Amino acid sequence: MNRLLSKTAVPSVTFLTALCLTTPLLAAPPVVKVDGSSTVFPITEAVAEEFQKARKGAVNVTVGISGTGGGFKKFCRGETDLANASRPISKKEMEECAKTGVRYYEMPIAYDALTVMVNPQNAFIKSMTVAELKKIWEPAAQGKINSWKDVNPAWPDQKIKLYGAGSDSGTFDYFTEAIVGKAKSSRGDFTASEDDNVLVQGISGDKGALGYFGFAYYIENQKKLKAVAIDGGKGPVAPTPENVDNGTYQPLSRPIFIYVSEKSLDKPEIRDFVDFYMKNAPQLVKEVKYIPLPAKAYAGNLEHIAKKKLGTVFGGQNEVGLTIEQLMKREAQL
Repeated sequence: MNRLLSKTAVPSVTFLTALCLTTPLLAAPPVVKVDGSSTVFPITEAVAEEFQKARKGAVNVTVGISGTGGGFKKFCRGETDLANASRPISKKEMEECAKTGVRYYEMPIAYDALTVMVNPQNAFIKSMTVAELKKIWEPAAQGKINSWKDVNPAWPDQKIKLYGAGSDSGTFDYFTEAIVGKAKSSRGDFTASEDDNVLVQGISGDKGALGYFGFAYYIENQKKLKAVAIDGGKGPVAPTPENVDNGTYQPLSRPIFIYVSEKSLDKPEIRDFVDFYMKNAPQLVKEVKYIPLPAKAYAGNLEHIAKKKLGTVFGGQNEVGLTIEQLMKREAQL
């Protein structure tokens, strides 16, 4: 063929037409589209990488980060096959999906220890109470709580610089509900981002910083950050896998999820990806520094597909402090 298409042999239009008609075109591999939470991103990205290796490039998987809220918007418009979510689907999102006829399976995939951090140069903070965090983050704090001394007289008169999840983030919703008492109730004068890497850079580069995001991003960057033990009323408890497993790290332990479109599951590559996800999640969740669920939870997710148990077990409401065992006893609803 190289000889035929050499510089000295110019092919005729007739020949090129015949070549195009007789040479089979290689079809692009099918694509699995995922978007949503930056907290869940490391898990789904790890699964996607292993899946693509195992299928030798026969399927492509794209994983975006637009926050839990942004991910659900795309998911309910039918633009993605799966949504990564660091909180359950909300009532409003359920209604949006219902309008467009998008039905879904809710699949818990891991535990997260939502982690509060300060800059490593901060020598006076080792633990904080939920009440102290609320005093800093509640809407009434804006313009009033500006230094560490404003929170606790024993702390220095040093400016606090706050970093947190953006308003489209499920982490923002969960943190504000767990700490302030109402989802999305927060002061507004902080550096916000749906990308946790932006928050890592901010906290690590600012001596007066205080921020929060998912456990895996803390572990990945623990040389640059200092985790704060949280006192939920029974003494300070550090964010560790052990303390999440034994239920003592409260109120900032939470299950995190993927949502899978029922319609997308009709495509063999989507079903294959979801099966692969549930079978490999325990190992990969641990590898990316989150806390795996009991094996029965992953088997239960696949059983829900087999039995067509669609919908959510939360009814559009987030809940703080719910265990995976309690979740698994509930019946899903659309």
